[in-house]
Amino acid sequence: MGNSSCSGQESVGENKTTSESRLVSIHSAQHSNSIESLLMKYYQDIDTIKNNIIVFKNGKSMKFDDNLQKNVIELLDNPDVEDQFRFDYNLSKNASSNTDAGRIRNETFFKFIYGATTAEVQKNLVTIVWCPSFVNQRIQVTKKCGVADSLQKVSLALDKHPEWKKYLTSVGGTFNWRKISWTSRLSAHSFGMTIDINIAHSNYWQWDCSCKDERKSLQYKNLIPLELVEIFERYGFIWGGKWLHYDTMHFEFRPELIHYIRNK
Repeated sequence: MGNSSCSGQESVGENKTTSESRLVSIHSAQHSNSIESLLMKYYQDIDTIKNNIIVFKNGKSMKFDDNLQKNVIELLDNPDVEDQFRFDYNLSKNASSNTDAGRIRNETFFKFIYGATTAEVQKNLVTIVWCPSFVNQRIQVTKKCGVADSLQKVSLALDKHPEWKKYLTSVGGTFNWRKISWTSRLSAHSFGMTIDINIAHSNYWQWDCSCKDERKSLQYKNLIPLELVEIFERYGFIWGGKWLHYDTMHFEFRPELIHYIRNK
C-alpha cells in the first residue's frame, strides 16, 4: 500500500507538472504575437517574458496575464498587460472599424517603462521644435523608447504640409502628470509619450455627448485629415480618433499595438 501510495503521489505530481507545462505552452502560443510586439518595441526596458511573467531590465517584474474575465469598465479600471491587446487598433480609414485599442493601459507597466513619479518622468524629458517652418513651437516629450526621436520624425514630415497648419498650431499638450478627467486612471500624458494637437479643430466624445458614461452610444465626429494621421502611425503613434470613445486631438506612442495588428 505504501509503495502504491507513493506511486500515486508521484503520478499526480508528474501529471500536474505536465499540465502546467501545457498551460504555459498554450498561453505562449495564444499570445505569441503580443509578446513579440512588446519585446520588439520595448527591447531597451524588457528583458524577458516567460511563464506569464514580464521581467524588466531594472530588475522589476509583473504578471503578463491575470487570467480574469472583465467587462468594458473593468478593462479600463483594472487591466493586465495582456488586456492591452484585447482590441485591435484600426489601421484602416473606416471609422466603423474603430475600437478602444490603446485606451486600456496597465499603469504599472508604463510606470516601469517611463517612470513612476513626476520627477522620474521629468528626468527623461527632452525638447523638440514642432513643425519648425510654420509652427516653431518648443514641446517636451520623453526620450525613453525613442519617443522624442519618433515625434521629431513626425514633425519633420508634417512640416512639409503647411495646408494642415490650423490643426498643428497651438499644441494642446504633451507631458502633464495627471488623472484622466472624472476617473481615477492616470493619463498617458503623465509619461511624456503623447501629444494633443490643436483642440480648436478637434472632437472629444465627452464634449460632443455632454456626458461621461462609458456605456453610452456615441455619434462619431472628426475634423482631422486622415493623411495627417497616417504620418503619426508611420512612426508608432496611435490616434485617439480611432477609438470608439474618440479623442481626435490625441496621439500616443504605442508602437506595440501597430506592430501587433500588422503581424496578426
